[in-house]
Amino acid sequence: MRKRISLLCLTLAAIGMLAACSSNSASTEEKSKKKSLTFVSNFPSDTLDPQLNYTTVRAGIAETLVKVNEQLQIEPWLSKKWKTEDDGTTWVFEIRDGITFQNGKDLNAEAVKHSLERTIKESEAMKSALKIKEMKASGQILTITTTEPLATLPSELVHPNTAIIDVDAPDTKSKPVGTGPFKVASFKPDNEMKVKKYKEYWGGEPKLDEVVLTFNDDENARTSALQSGEADIVYRPAIESLNTLKKDSSIVVDVQPSLRNQMLFYNSRQEAFKDKNVRKAFDVLLNPKDVVDTALAGQGSPANGPFLKSLDFSNDQKTKIYGPSEAQKYLEKAGYILKDGKAIKNGKQLSFKLVTYPYRPELPLMSQMLQSEAKKIGVKIDIQQVENMDEYMTTKNDWGIVTYSLVTAPRGDAGYFFNALYMEGGAFNVGHFHEPALTSIINKLNKTVDQKQRNKLARQAGEIAEKETLHSSIVHPNNFVAYRDNVKNWVTTKSEYYVITKDLDVK
Repeated sequence: MRKRISLLCLTLAAIGMLAACSSNSASTEEKSKKKSLTFVSNFPSDTLDPQLNYTTVRAGIAETLVKVNEQLQIEPWLSKKWKTEDDGTTWVFEIRDGITFQNGKDLNAEAVKHSLERTIKESEAMKSALKIKEMKASGQILTITTTEPLATLPSELVHPNTAIIDVDAPDTKSKPVGTGPFKVASFKPDNEMKVKKYKEYWGGEPKLDEVVLTFNDDENARTSALQSGEADIVYRPAIESLNTLKKDSSIVVDVQPSLRNQMLFYNSRQEAFKDKNVRKAFDVLLNPKDVVDTALAGQGSPANGPFLKSLDFSNDQKTKIYGPSEAQKYLEKAGYILKDGKAIKNGKQLSFKLVTYPYRPELPLMSQMLQSEAKKIGVKIDIQQVENMDEYMTTKNDWGIVTYSLVTAPRGDAGYFFNALYMEGGAFNVGHFHEPALTSIINKLNKTVDQKQRNKLARQAGEIAEKETLHSSIVHPNNFVAYRDNVKNWVTTKSEYYVITKDLDVK
């Protein structure tokens, strides 16, 4: 009897062990089927608040009413259609039915209204750009009235800062709740974030289960992460590594002309840069071709204006003479005399602080090149690197020049650039320039719907900005991404707005 009981016990134990093994095997198998991807970028992110950062849209967490496609044309997103019947003062947007936030709340016009109200409350730049006077919500219909005719309102609503979120969610900075295909799982500022798929996404269930996004401003570290297999996609690997990466059959390298412009911003609050001739001196000091060859290792093209020459509103390309001797002529017009190797005016050498930032590595290199060339004409430049350039140049007044990387036409239109750089309250009017003639043209541009007329006005605005040298366009860098060959449906976008999408996949 005891033997029978013992045998029974052994049998049951064996069955239990097999069941456990079977369970573990199933669990392991289930885990192995989980689709995960690691993306390493140079986009710093100390917050996920969409009013302060683009990451919420880039990571597929939140969406805007409209978006821009690869042809830089505006198309529907959360809003399925829109119209204006009074030349751009009153706009009616119809919100798609059947969309929910990632907490299950329905998306309706009232929710969109509350989100946009927060946008213009939290962001002075977006308040200035959107010019919203009043919003009314009824069901899925949102009516926006602007303070003046604004033909570009749909284009402005592409901006990631206008991302629609649930304003009642408890932690907008670390865990915003949007309508996108992925929701926040965890977030470590300026380090890492994890997102997991939102199965009920209105556009269809995402193909990936989770995505890990890490932030690293060291291009060599990003490259190593890809080569070692730690990363699946790397945004902007080291330029000098591109040829090596192209030879690796397990890696795909995608190089596209970008809408970016590496620029010099001038500070008109500094006495020296109030003088147009001083600005012109630095406008011609660096040869853009040298910057492409040296700082960009050939991955870019010289800029002769803020926009790619292929765009309809780009100004005619003008030939300039570059170099220290040409720059010296403008300094002399400004009253500076080269004495004992120093550019002197009123007994003082021309000297100032140039501010740059590291996560676009070509910018510090370009800054050093400018410093070296400036020394040849007797100008002393002190270079300072900062982590948060946007905050520094908008709150500090101790700089003469900043080197900056700006997507000048992210929505395929010139309005963004001119409004942001040269209108009062513009997000990038850090130089505090005010040119009445330019302001007048931009106001006309903002009220004009006809595209041909808009292009004509944009070219006129560009001519004034160039004549007054309110900024200097140096180079257009290429946009390049490297990813492992098991990654599917990756798209390198010109706008750089959309990174993690529902269609992104791994095999």
